[in-house]
Amino acid sequence: MLNTTKTIAYITDWLKNYCESAGMDGFVVGVSGGIDSAVTSTLCAKTKLKVIAINIPICQNIDQTFLSIQHIDWLQATYDPVSGLTVELSDAFKALEGTLPENIQDDLTMANTRSRLRMLALYAFANHHRLLVAGTGNKVEDFGVGFFTKYGDGGVDLSPIADLMKSEVYALAEALDISRAIIQAPPTDGLWADNRTDEAQIGATYAELEWAMRFEENRMDKAGLSSRKRKVLTIYRQLNRTNRHKITPIPVCKIPDKFRQVMD
Repeated sequence: MLNTTKTIAYITDWLKNYCESAGMDGFVVGVSGGIDSAVTSTLCAKTKLKVIAINIPICQNIDQTFLSIQHIDWLQATYDPVSGLTVELSDAFKALEGTLPENIQDDLTMANTRSRLRMLALYAFANHHRLLVAGTGNKVEDFGVGFFTKYGDGGVDLSPIADLMKSEVYALAEALDISRAIIQAPPTDGLWADNRTDEAQIGATYAELEWAMRFEENRMDKAGLSSRKRKVLTIYRQLNRTNRHKITPIPVCKIPDKFRQVMD
């Protein structure tokens, strides 16, 4: 079982030390209203460095951004120096829709485009204020199934919770006094008009994916598994294989030394 007190202190110190060694002044975090961004932004706030928490709606109803706004208000009231704001990117997204060829605007492409627009906004604030963009991905998302957008929510400077399983993120949320409404809300990436949940997109819960990730890491035997666990394992393996290009570092074509003439 995770020691939440020591883990919170460890991540907070890690964030502060990394930021100071990089010569930067703090962090910017995109706050979605979900558990991961709530925990990440709170950990950043605990460093007592400058934090800008940003709600970035794109063609979303107010009920889809309520938890984000609520969490940002709580952060500002609880931690100093934290500032929060909303950056509405609906018009920018619609402009892209009107510019890109219609025949490439499938649902997944445009969902990823929303995520990449948000990344642009976060880095605009980061560059101007000398801040680092803190990633909000957990271990299952980042290294298990690759459930993030390349150069979208995956475009960050550092990842404070990427070594935590989803269940461990929930444990930290409890210890950090995160809103009960956020803890109980079904995980969603906020990239779809119907606000579909992560489970609906993936076909498995995070608890199931977490089990599958540990199953694979421990090279366990499939014999005796229930039909549901076999299905979850298939889902996990397929996503891990399909999204391997996101999970592993960008490949570099290394030129053989013999192709380079050595000059005397």
